[in-house]
Amino acid sequence: MAQQQITARKQQELQLQYTNYKNTLQQLAQKIGDVEQETEEHKLVLETLDPLPSDRKCFRMVNGVLVERTVKEVIPAVRTNSDGLKKILEELVKQYKKLQDDMEKWKVRHSFIE
Repeated sequence: MAQQQITARKQQELQLQYTNYKNTLQQLAQKIGDVEQETEEHKLVLETLDPLPSDRKCFRMVNGVLVERTVKEVIPAVRTNSDGLKKILEELVKQYKKLQDDMEKWKVRHSFIE
């Protein structure tokens, strides 16, 4: 009887660990999707602003406040943000792949079958 309780408890622990892996992977995938979407928005803004004259006025949202700037002032800031987002995206993808590999190793180590 005691052996069955230990086995049942062990199964619950393994199931909990597996669920934690799956949830973390899902959260990372969501973050990756959000950053990809934001990167795409920055790309569209740059594609729109590039052909415009540099002294043309445009508006930019800064900390929730709409400010008036020129195209010449806005393009470098948007490029910097876009580059930063790309770096973040690369890092998130690395984290996702590492966690996925860890989960696969964990599944093999514990003979876990989905």
